[in-house]
Amino acid sequence: MTQIITGFHAIEEKVRRALESGKNSGLSIQLAKTGPRIKKILEAAKKAGIPVVNADKNALDALVRGLPEGARDHRGIVLVFEGAPEKPENETDFDAWVCAAKKQEGQRLTVIVLDSVTDPHNTGAILRSCDQFGASLAVMPSRHSASDFSDNEIIARSSAGASAYVPVSVVTNLVRAVQQLKDAGFWVYGADAGGESVTKIKFPPKTCIVMGSEGKGISRLLEEQCDSIVSIPTCGKIDSLNVSVAAGVLLYETYRQALV
Repeated sequence: MTQIITGFHAIEEKVRRALESGKNSGLSIQLAKTGPRIKKILEAAKKAGIPVVNADKNALDALVRGLPEGARDHRGIVLVFEGAPEKPENETDFDAWVCAAKKQEGQRLTVIVLDSVTDPHNTGAILRSCDQFGASLAVMPSRHSASDFSDNEIIARSSAGASAYVPVSVVTNLVRAVQQLKDAGFWVYGADAGGESVTKIKFPPKTCIVMGSEGKGISRLLEEQCDSIVSIPTCGKIDSLNVSVAAGVLLYETYRQALV
């Protein structure tokens, strides 16, 4: 299997992981131009023992032709991986994670649940916010979502490499997963424009935030599991925020409150 990786952040992260692990088998860089950012990548690739092959723009265009449109902008460098994809280190067994969380009393743990968030750009942006604001786990359903985070270059690019760091669990049933979180002591907050203002909410140490899909919001059965519905005060002329922006705001607020 051949995997084509584009985007400076995503390539840098793959090279860094190869350097740290010493595993560079099947990796190579196809290069059509240089620049300060690319030179930095090449220096790390040399240390990691990843071969670099000079190519022209047409050759790189051909390599990325089969990728989603948003991942075809190679900017002169492509990382190629030949071989079976490995299970990402941050893929997390949900049941084991919840079992461990039950024993962690008083420790700040923030979980974000993505209910049918299907746009990989949104998923990547949310994972980037998870990394920046210390989320403990992101949970996605195996169906009706951009849950293939380990092999999706749009997610990798949109997350600026955070998709390789943030613990992620892919589950078959979100309702059951949220019930398990509640049993482990989490308070569950669903995000919706009609909820209580986030400025009035004090998030507990164990907080779960549920983000609904881009079009339909949180499903009815999942909303019934929420202890409270939270909204973000705005002043614009349109009626809602993009799901990734809203997730970033709410994750920041949980982080900010923990610092106070």
